[in-house]
Amino acid sequence: MTLSYRESRPSASGDAVIDWLLESDPSIRWQVMCDLKDASADAVSAERTRVATEGWGARLLDQQRSDGQWGDGRATPFWWSNMYTLVFLRDLGVDPTNARAQKAIALVRERVTWGPHFGDSPFFEGEVEPCINGRVVALGAYFHVRSDRLVDRLLSEQLADGGWNCEAERGSVRSSFHSTLCVLEGLLAFEQAFGATATVTHARRRGEEYLVERRLLRRLSTGEMIDETWTRFAFPPLWHYDVLRALDYLRAAGASLDSRLEEAMAVVRERRQSDGRWLLDVRHRDTLYPDIAGDVGEPNRWITLRARRVLHWGRMMEPDTAA
Repeated sequence: MTLSYRESRPSASGDAVIDWLLESDPSIRWQVMCDLKDASADAVSAERTRVATEGWGARLLDQQRSDGQWGDGRATPFWWSNMYTLVFLRDLGVDPTNARAQKAIALVRERVTWGPHFGDSPFFEGEVEPCINGRVVALGAYFHVRSDRLVDRLLSEQLADGGWNCEAERGSVRSSFHSTLCVLEGLLAFEQAFGATATVTHARRRGEEYLVERRLLRRLSTGEMIDETWTRFAFPPLWHYDVLRALDYLRAAGASLDSRLEEAMAVVRERRQSDGRWLLDVRHRDTLYPDIAGDVGEPNRWITLRARRVLHWGRMMEPDTAA
Protein backbone atom coordinates (compact mmCIF):
# COMPACT_ATOMS: atom_id res chain seq x y z
CA MET A 1 0.00 0.00 0.00
CA THR A 2 1.28 3.49 -0.86
CA LEU A 3 0.91 6.03 1.91
CA SER A 4 0.26 9.21 -0.02
CA TYR A 5 -1.55 11.34 2.52
CA ARG A 6 1.45 13.50 3.45
CA GLU A 7 2.23 14.14 -0.20
CA SER A 8 -1.27 14.97 -1.35
CA ARG A 9 -2.85 16.48 1.76
CA PRO A 10 -0.24 18.02 4.07
CA SER A 11 -1.52 18.57 7.58
CA ALA A 12 -1.25 21.80 9.51
CA SER A 13 -2.65 20.32 12.70
CA GLY A 14 0.43 20.96 14.81
CA ASP A 15 -0.18 17.57 16.42
CA ALA A 16 2.48 15.05 15.47
CA VAL A 17 0.38 12.07 16.58
CA ILE A 18 -2.59 13.18 14.49
CA ASP A 19 -0.26 13.67 11.52
CA TRP A 20 1.12 10.16 12.07
CA LEU A 21 -2.40 8.72 12.15
CA LEU A 22 -3.26 10.51 8.93
CA GLU A 23 -0.20 9.02 7.18
CA SER A 24 -2.08 5.76 6.90
CA ASP A 25 -4.85 3.78 5.29
CA PRO A 26 -8.16 5.47 4.39
CA SER A 27 -9.84 3.34 7.06
CA ILE A 28 -7.89 5.13 9.79
CA ARG A 29 -7.85 8.53 8.11
CA TRP A 30 -11.61 8.91 7.86
CA GLN A 31 -12.09 7.97 11.52
CA VAL A 32 -9.43 10.45 12.62
CA MET A 33 -11.09 13.15 10.52
CA CYS A 34 -14.49 12.31 12.02
CA ASP A 35 -13.65 11.62 15.65
CA LEU A 36 -10.55 13.71 16.35
CA LYS A 37 -10.48 16.59 13.86
CA ASP A 38 -14.19 17.40 13.42
CA ALA A 39 -13.77 17.56 9.65
CA SER A 40 -16.77 18.39 7.50
CA ALA A 41 -19.23 15.60 6.73
CA ASP A 42 -18.39 15.86 3.03
CA ALA A 43 -14.66 15.48 3.67
CA VAL A 44 -15.20 12.51 5.98
CA SER A 45 -17.54 10.85 3.48
CA ALA A 46 -15.10 11.33 0.61
CA GLU A 47 -12.28 9.73 2.60
CA ARG A 48 -14.49 6.89 3.82
CA THR A 49 -15.52 6.08 0.24
CA ARG A 50 -11.91 5.16 -0.47
CA VAL A 51 -11.95 2.27 2.04
CA ALA A 52 -13.66 -0.07 -0.43
CA THR A 53 -11.32 0.75 -3.31
CA GLU A 54 -7.91 1.35 -1.73
CA GLY A 55 -5.69 -0.25 0.87
CA TRP A 56 -6.87 -2.68 3.50
CA GLY A 57 -10.60 -2.57 2.79
CA ALA A 58 -10.14 -3.24 -0.91
CA ARG A 59 -7.74 -6.09 -0.08
CA LEU A 60 -10.29 -7.85 2.15
CA LEU A 61 -13.08 -7.44 -0.38
CA ASP A 62 -10.78 -8.80 -3.10
CA GLN A 63 -10.18 -11.96 -1.07
CA GLN A 64 -13.81 -13.04 -0.88
CA ARG A 65 -14.42 -16.29 -2.76
CA SER A 66 -17.15 -16.83 -5.32
CA ASP A 67 -19.09 -18.86 -2.72
CA GLY A 68 -19.17 -15.80 -0.46
CA GLN A 69 -16.59 -17.07 2.03
CA TRP A 70 -13.10 -16.01 3.05
CA GLY A 71 -10.16 -18.33 3.59
CA ASP A 72 -9.73 -21.96 2.63
CA GLY A 73 -11.59 -23.63 5.50
CA ARG A 74 -8.48 -25.60 6.48
CA ALA A 75 -6.01 -23.40 8.31
CA THR A 76 -8.95 -21.54 9.84
CA PRO A 77 -12.59 -22.71 9.90
CA PHE A 78 -14.81 -20.87 7.47
CA TRP A 79 -17.08 -19.57 10.22
CA TRP A 80 -14.13 -17.85 11.90
CA SER A 81 -12.61 -16.35 8.75
CA ASN A 82 -16.03 -15.22 7.51
CA MET A 83 -17.11 -13.59 10.75
CA TYR A 84 -13.84 -11.91 11.63
CA THR A 85 -13.20 -10.67 8.10
CA LEU A 86 -16.60 -8.99 8.23
CA VAL A 87 -15.84 -7.64 11.71
CA PHE A 88 -12.58 -6.27 10.31
CA LEU A 89 -14.44 -4.60 7.44
CA ARG A 90 -16.78 -3.03 9.99
CA ASP A 91 -13.81 -1.85 12.06
CA LEU A 92 -12.28 -0.36 8.92
CA GLY A 93 -15.53 1.47 8.39
CA VAL A 94 -16.16 0.35 4.83
CA ASP A 95 -19.22 2.23 3.59
CA PRO A 96 -22.07 -0.32 3.67
CA THR A 97 -23.79 1.50 0.78
CA ASN A 98 -20.74 1.06 -1.45
CA ALA A 99 -21.46 -1.21 -4.43
CA ARG A 100 -18.51 -3.49 -3.68
CA ALA A 101 -19.57 -3.90 -0.06
CA GLN A 102 -23.16 -4.56 -1.04
CA LYS A 103 -22.07 -7.21 -3.52
CA ALA A 104 -19.97 -8.92 -0.85
CA ILE A 105 -22.85 -8.92 1.64
CA ALA A 106 -25.27 -10.23 -0.97
CA LEU A 107 -22.96 -13.22 -1.48
CA VAL A 108 -22.82 -13.82 2.27
CA ARG A 109 -26.61 -13.68 2.56
CA GLU A 110 -27.16 -16.00 -0.40
CA ARG A 111 -24.42 -18.58 0.11
CA VAL A 112 -22.83 -18.55 3.56
CA THR A 113 -24.14 -20.64 6.45
CA TRP A 114 -22.80 -21.77 9.82
CA GLY A 115 -22.49 -25.32 8.51
CA PRO A 116 -24.28 -28.60 9.25
CA HIS A 117 -23.42 -28.50 12.96
CA PHE A 118 -25.86 -25.59 13.26
CA GLY A 119 -28.39 -26.87 10.72
CA ASP A 120 -26.88 -24.76 7.94
CA SER A 121 -28.32 -21.66 9.56
CA PRO A 122 -27.83 -18.60 7.31
CA PHE A 123 -24.91 -16.47 8.43
CA PHE A 124 -26.96 -13.48 9.55
CA GLU A 125 -29.28 -15.72 11.60
CA GLY A 126 -26.38 -16.62 13.88
CA GLU A 127 -25.73 -19.79 15.86
CA VAL A 128 -26.05 -20.49 19.61
CA GLU A 129 -23.42 -18.58 21.61
CA PRO A 130 -24.33 -15.04 22.66
CA CYS A 131 -20.79 -13.74 22.16
CA ILE A 132 -20.92 -14.80 18.51
CA ASN A 133 -24.54 -13.81 18.04
CA GLY A 134 -23.81 -10.36 19.42
CA ARG A 135 -21.15 -9.99 16.75
CA VAL A 136 -23.58 -11.19 14.08
CA VAL A 137 -26.28 -8.73 15.17
CA ALA A 138 -23.71 -5.92 14.98
CA LEU A 139 -22.63 -7.00 11.51
CA GLY A 140 -26.20 -7.34 10.31
CA ALA A 141 -27.03 -3.87 11.60
CA TYR A 142 -23.95 -2.37 9.99
CA PHE A 143 -24.65 -3.96 6.62
CA HIS A 144 -28.43 -3.42 6.85
CA VAL A 145 -29.42 -7.04 7.40
CA ARG A 146 -31.96 -7.18 10.20
CA SER A 147 -32.60 -10.21 12.42
CA ASP A 148 -35.23 -9.55 15.08
CA ARG A 149 -35.24 -13.25 15.92
CA LEU A 150 -31.58 -13.14 16.87
CA VAL A 151 -32.08 -9.99 18.96
CA ASP A 152 -35.01 -11.64 20.76
CA ARG A 153 -32.83 -14.64 21.49
CA LEU A 154 -30.14 -12.43 23.03
CA LEU A 155 -32.70 -10.60 25.15
CA SER A 156 -34.04 -13.91 26.44
CA GLU A 157 -30.51 -15.00 27.40
CA GLN A 158 -29.69 -12.02 29.63
CA LEU A 159 -28.75 -13.24 33.09
CA ALA A 160 -30.04 -11.96 36.42
CA ASP A 161 -26.88 -9.89 37.05
CA GLY A 162 -27.45 -7.98 33.81
CA GLY A 163 -24.87 -9.55 31.54
CA TRP A 164 -24.45 -12.56 29.28
CA ASN A 165 -22.27 -15.67 29.27
CA CYS A 166 -21.65 -18.23 26.55
CA GLU A 167 -21.37 -20.80 29.34
CA ALA A 168 -24.96 -20.24 30.47
CA GLU A 169 -26.13 -23.17 28.40
CA ARG A 170 -23.79 -25.30 30.53
CA GLY A 171 -25.18 -23.97 33.77
CA SER A 172 -23.31 -20.73 34.49
CA VAL A 173 -25.44 -18.12 36.25
CA ARG A 174 -22.73 -15.43 36.34
CA SER A 175 -22.03 -13.18 33.41
CA SER A 176 -18.82 -12.91 31.42
CA PHE A 177 -17.23 -9.55 30.59
CA HIS A 178 -16.24 -10.98 27.19
CA SER A 179 -19.71 -12.19 26.24
CA THR A 180 -21.46 -9.15 27.71
CA LEU A 181 -19.46 -6.66 25.69
CA CYS A 182 -19.99 -8.62 22.45
CA VAL A 183 -23.75 -8.57 23.03
CA LEU A 184 -23.82 -4.90 24.03
CA GLU A 185 -22.00 -3.93 20.84
CA GLY A 186 -24.59 -5.86 18.84
CA LEU A 187 -27.59 -4.35 20.59
CA LEU A 188 -26.20 -0.84 20.25
CA ALA A 189 -25.54 -1.32 16.54
CA PHE A 190 -29.06 -2.71 16.10
CA GLU A 191 -30.63 0.32 17.78
CA GLN A 192 -28.46 2.76 15.86
CA ALA A 193 -29.40 1.13 12.56
CA PHE A 194 -33.08 0.36 13.08
CA GLY A 195 -34.23 2.59 15.92
CA ALA A 196 -34.28 2.23 19.67
CA THR A 197 -36.95 0.27 21.51
CA ALA A 198 -37.69 0.34 25.23
CA THR A 199 -37.00 -3.38 25.55
CA VAL A 200 -33.61 -3.36 23.83
CA THR A 201 -32.52 -0.13 25.50
CA HIS A 202 -33.44 -1.46 28.94
CA ALA A 203 -31.48 -4.67 28.35
CA ARG A 204 -28.51 -2.71 27.08
CA ARG A 205 -28.52 -0.35 30.06
CA ARG A 206 -28.59 -3.33 32.43
CA GLY A 207 -25.60 -4.81 30.62
CA GLU A 208 -23.72 -1.53 30.76
CA GLU A 209 -24.38 -1.26 34.48
CA TYR A 210 -23.03 -4.79 34.95
CA LEU A 211 -19.68 -3.60 33.58
CA VAL A 212 -19.63 -0.14 35.13
CA GLU A 213 -20.63 -1.41 38.58
CA ARG A 214 -17.47 -3.51 38.44
CA ARG A 215 -15.39 -0.51 37.29
CA LEU A 216 -14.80 -2.35 34.00
CA LEU A 217 -12.21 -4.66 35.57
CA ARG A 218 -12.94 -5.66 39.18
CA ARG A 219 -14.92 -8.30 41.02
CA LEU A 220 -18.05 -6.95 42.62
CA SER A 221 -17.64 -9.26 45.63
CA THR A 222 -14.03 -8.49 46.58
CA GLY A 223 -12.95 -5.51 44.50
CA GLU A 224 -9.92 -7.39 43.20
CA MET A 225 -8.85 -7.06 39.57
CA ILE A 226 -10.29 -9.94 37.58
CA ASP A 227 -7.65 -10.23 34.87
CA GLU A 228 -4.56 -8.03 34.49
CA THR A 229 -4.49 -8.75 30.76
CA TRP A 230 -7.61 -6.59 30.41
CA THR A 231 -5.34 -3.58 30.88
CA ARG A 232 -3.34 -4.53 27.77
CA PHE A 233 -4.73 -3.57 24.41
CA ALA A 234 -5.23 -5.67 21.29
CA PHE A 235 -6.45 -4.98 17.79
CA PRO A 236 -8.56 -6.58 16.61
CA PRO A 237 -9.87 -7.71 20.00
CA LEU A 238 -11.77 -10.65 18.44
CA TRP A 239 -14.04 -11.89 21.26
CA HIS A 240 -11.69 -10.76 24.01
CA TYR A 241 -12.50 -8.06 26.53
CA ASP A 242 -10.22 -5.20 27.53
CA VAL A 243 -10.89 -1.85 29.17
CA LEU A 244 -10.12 0.18 26.04
CA ARG A 245 -12.70 -1.79 24.07
CA ALA A 246 -15.24 -1.31 26.88
CA LEU A 247 -14.60 2.44 27.07
CA ASP A 248 -14.83 2.80 23.31
CA TYR A 249 -18.20 1.05 23.45
CA LEU A 250 -19.45 3.39 26.18
CA ARG A 251 -18.25 6.36 24.13
CA ALA A 252 -20.14 5.10 21.09
CA ALA A 253 -23.22 4.50 23.24
CA GLY A 254 -23.17 8.07 24.49
CA ALA A 255 -22.95 6.87 28.08
CA SER A 256 -22.71 9.41 30.88
CA LEU A 257 -19.34 10.10 32.39
CA ASP A 258 -19.23 8.19 35.66
CA SER A 259 -16.71 8.29 38.48
CA ARG A 260 -16.63 4.51 38.40
CA LEU A 261 -14.84 4.74 35.04
CA GLU A 262 -11.93 6.76 36.40
CA GLU A 263 -9.67 3.77 37.03
CA ALA A 264 -10.18 2.39 33.51
CA MET A 265 -9.56 5.84 32.02
CA ALA A 266 -6.37 6.08 34.07
CA VAL A 267 -5.21 2.77 32.59
CA VAL A 268 -5.60 4.22 29.09
CA ARG A 269 -3.70 7.39 30.01
CA GLU A 270 -0.92 5.42 31.70
CA ARG A 271 -0.35 3.25 28.64
CA ARG A 272 0.33 6.31 26.50
CA GLN A 273 4.02 6.40 25.53
CA SER A 274 6.28 9.42 25.93
CA ASP A 275 5.78 10.29 22.25
CA GLY A 276 2.00 10.37 22.67
CA ARG A 277 1.34 7.07 20.93
CA TRP A 278 0.07 3.71 22.21
CA LEU A 279 1.56 0.29 21.56
CA LEU A 280 -0.09 -2.89 20.39
CA ASP A 281 0.25 -4.92 23.58
CA VAL A 282 -1.35 -8.18 22.50
CA ARG A 283 -2.11 -10.16 19.39
CA HIS A 284 -4.76 -12.72 20.19
CA ARG A 285 -4.52 -16.25 18.89
CA ASP A 286 -6.04 -16.78 15.43
CA THR A 287 -5.96 -13.08 14.55
CA LEU A 288 -6.58 -12.69 10.85
CA TYR A 289 -4.53 -10.30 8.70
CA PRO A 290 -1.87 -9.62 11.35
CA ASP A 291 -0.03 -7.19 9.09
CA ILE A 292 -3.11 -4.94 9.11
CA ALA A 293 -3.34 -5.27 12.89
CA GLY A 294 0.30 -4.29 13.40
CA ASP A 295 3.27 -5.66 15.32
CA VAL A 296 3.16 -6.37 19.04
CA GLY A 297 5.26 -3.95 21.04
CA GLU A 298 5.28 -1.29 18.31
CA PRO A 299 3.35 2.00 18.14
CA ASN A 300 -0.07 1.13 16.76
CA ARG A 301 -2.41 3.41 14.88
CA TRP A 302 -5.53 1.41 15.74
CA ILE A 303 -4.85 1.50 19.47
CA THR A 304 -3.81 5.14 19.33
CA LEU A 305 -6.95 6.13 17.41
CA ARG A 306 -9.20 4.37 19.90
CA ALA A 307 -7.34 5.65 22.94
CA ARG A 308 -7.33 9.23 21.67
CA ARG A 309 -11.05 9.25 21.00
CA VAL A 310 -11.81 7.63 24.35
CA LEU A 311 -9.76 10.27 26.16
CA HIS A 312 -11.38 12.98 24.06
CA TRP A 313 -14.78 11.68 25.14
CA GLY A 314 -13.68 11.47 28.74
CA ARG A 315 -11.73 14.75 28.86
CA MET A 316 -13.94 16.10 31.63
CA MET A 317 -12.62 13.29 33.84
CA GLU A 318 -8.99 14.24 33.24
CA PRO A 319 -7.35 16.71 35.61
CA ASP A 320 -5.73 18.67 32.77
CA THR A 321 -8.69 18.20 30.35
CA ALA A 322 -6.21 17.16 27.66
CA ALA A 323 -7.30 14.69 25.02
